[in-house]
Amino acid sequence: MICRKQIVATAACLLALSGCDWINAKLHRAPKLSFAESGESYLSKPDFARVEHDFPLAAADLQKLTPKNIANYSQEQVDQIYARLTAGPIPDGAFDGGLFFPKNVKGDRRIAEIVGGLPGLAVELKSQKLETLGANLWRGKVFYRQERLLRNRIEDLAALKPIVDGDLSDIPKTKFGNGEQWLMFPARLYCGQSLLDSRRESIIIDYAFTDELPGYRERPDYLAGRNGFQIRDEIRMVRPGFYLGRAYAGKAFLLNFVLYNEQIANEQGPQFLQTGQVSEDCWTGTQERALVASASP
Repeated sequence: MICRKQIVATAACLLALSGCDWINAKLHRAPKLSFAESGESYLSKPDFARVEHDFPLAAADLQKLTPKNIANYSQEQVDQIYARLTAGPIPDGAFDGGLFFPKNVKGDRRIAEIVGGLPGLAVELKSQKLETLGANLWRGKVFYRQERLLRNRIEDLAALKPIVDGDLSDIPKTKFGNGEQWLMFPARLYCGQSLLDSRRESIIIDYAFTDELPGYRERPDYLAGRNGFQIRDEIRMVRPGFYLGRAYAGKAFLLNFVLYNEQIANEQGPQFLQTGQVSEDCWTGTQERALVASASP
């Protein structure tokens, strides 16, 4: 049973995570796209098939979206964007990452709603240790497409020392830019059903059996697994090199995230803008995606 202290600690963690959100709403205005009308109640939510039929996205529309401005939509709008995407190719290599929390139509973060829906918290951690998870640590993910595995890029391991077991020197590291980052929290990669939109598959990042993967460390890797927060991510491609993701904890929606590889975006973006075509590794569903190609943004 989740006690009050655990809920408060989780709220503190989420608020701290929002502090590492590198998306500034004042500087990066969301581009104007078409959305179906929707209210706050569940019964007022539009059908995604109808949204895609009535408001097809052009490749030029997707070109306007960036890892920074997409966070300035309400959560309903983010959901409608996600539902009009396909999985695209399973990524390979390093991607930069950013987080943003759900917002209502007024722009307020829905932290209270998120905390209220979180089951299966990692009860062993004291609140001050749990808060370290929300520090400015996560820098993105590294995909190993052929092995169907993934690891997360952690920049400052010092903040995690209280919950890391053993010798820190044997944790794999890699260079990014002028510094080094640790590769932690392994996960499996596969195509699977989206928890938001079941009409077509998403790319699933599954931490449920992270303890069975190569390089697993009990602490802190268990926090993301079946004995911790039970994290399950899913992503779809906005355009080449740019993916929109959804993170769940025990099937409760937690937050949105973005992944971006500038080299892929620069190399494959122009062709995508012209044709609107991309390779697909996952099932695209029975409803053909209505994506309009455009010769210019």
